[in-house]
Amino acid sequence: MLERCMGTQRVRQIQRAIHQSKVTFLCLFLTVVVLRGTIGAGKFGTPEQDFNDIREHFYAHRKRVEPHRVLEEVQTTTSTNGDTSNEDSNKNTNNYEQFDVSKLFVDEGVQEKPDPNKPYSLGPKISDWDQQRAEWLKNNPNFPNFLGPNKPRVLLVTGSAPKPCENPVGDHYLLKSIKNKIDYCRLHGIEIFYNMALLDAEMAGFWAKLPLIRKMLLSHPEIEFLWWMDSDAMFTDMAFEIPWERYKDHNLVMHGWNEMIYDEKNWIGLNTGSFLLRNGQWALDLLDAWAPMGPKGKIRDEAGKVLTRELKGRPVFEADDQSAMVYLLVTQRDKWGEKVYLENHYYLHGYWGILVDRYEEMIENYHPGLGDHRWPLVTHFVGCKPCGKFGDYPVERCLRQMDRAFNFGDNQILNMYGFTHRSLGSKKVKRVRNETSTPLEVKDELGLLHPAFKAVKVSASL
Repeated sequence: MLERCMGTQRVRQIQRAIHQSKVTFLCLFLTVVVLRGTIGAGKFGTPEQDFNDIREHFYAHRKRVEPHRVLEEVQTTTSTNGDTSNEDSNKNTNNYEQFDVSKLFVDEGVQEKPDPNKPYSLGPKISDWDQQRAEWLKNNPNFPNFLGPNKPRVLLVTGSAPKPCENPVGDHYLLKSIKNKIDYCRLHGIEIFYNMALLDAEMAGFWAKLPLIRKMLLSHPEIEFLWWMDSDAMFTDMAFEIPWERYKDHNLVMHGWNEMIYDEKNWIGLNTGSFLLRNGQWALDLLDAWAPMGPKGKIRDEAGKVLTRELKGRPVFEADDQSAMVYLLVTQRDKWGEKVYLENHYYLHGYWGILVDRYEEMIENYHPGLGDHRWPLVTHFVGCKPCGKFGDYPVERCLRQMDRAFNFGDNQILNMYGFTHRSLGSKKVKRVRNETSTPLEVKDELGLLHPAFKAVKVSASL
């Protein structure tokens, strides 16, 4: 009948429309069901309340999105109009490279200037430290200054400036350096203290170590030796143990040569980038005698002229701690020389320029544990200054060689776990030992997993 009245084609269009309406209604119904399941039914489960809940849900979502959208619009507008200052842009940027990090490091308040007429001192004069320390050790038997026969308790002290390095890559190499030191100390049962605070503003630069060393000695009477190491020095022989018995009659151990100090008065006859100092009254007296050339300004400048005049080969620059130590030993040998051991049988300090190019030769012909020219204990990157803007050597050469030194030492750590660097210049590693179902039977070639010198003295009560 319909086909006769409306025509076949018209009827088919109507049927198609009805079918599509059913599908649309079904989709709408399913959408409501899903929304009810996601948002929840109304308070009373009524359609009206459901509708209100859905509306509130989408309104709340819109409120959450709006601040982000508005912020984007504001940032776009200001960047287009150029009305916002650089400072405001720095505050709002998400890009770490664009942010001026120096804004985070603003000195607080005005620093009090020292009285130029008052003699400089590291602290109150102490003349009975040996007695005070002996009494403390007696009253604290759980903190002995020796962990075993000929095994003193040692604290390695190092550090860096409180601010980021002046070049972007410098902090990465500081991280490598402290990782390297932590590895060595962990293997040899040595405690470590990393400092990032300038304890005395007058003793900045070369001299910042002196107030820190004094504070560590007085705060830790349990340590027998303090080991100072510069941030640009790395351990490259993880298996070498300091021959502590050799120094039983000495209080200060530095890498150096008696002839260069006492005969030639050479300013590089020793190195203060890595040295051992015994905790005691002698050490405090030495620090008091060492420090007077350190205060920055006129005192340090005038002292630098004296050191340049008196020491062989020294350039003209302000007084530094190394030259001051040489001068102290030369002019007061009778007072200090007997207790100072200038070590050159192994590399307590090893100049990188004569070592790093020979690493492959060392690997081929020698083994860790020697500590000397065959396998140096320490490689010190004197003059590279990776944290500064300018060094004494080409930047690429310094950084490449620092990578090689780090990997040279790190291979001895990775080897314990069956890995090694692909090359001394590579950050990638490769497997050198297959996994096994009996891992405890694997031989530790260097004896570093559980070294004898790491064993702690067992209490008699146990």
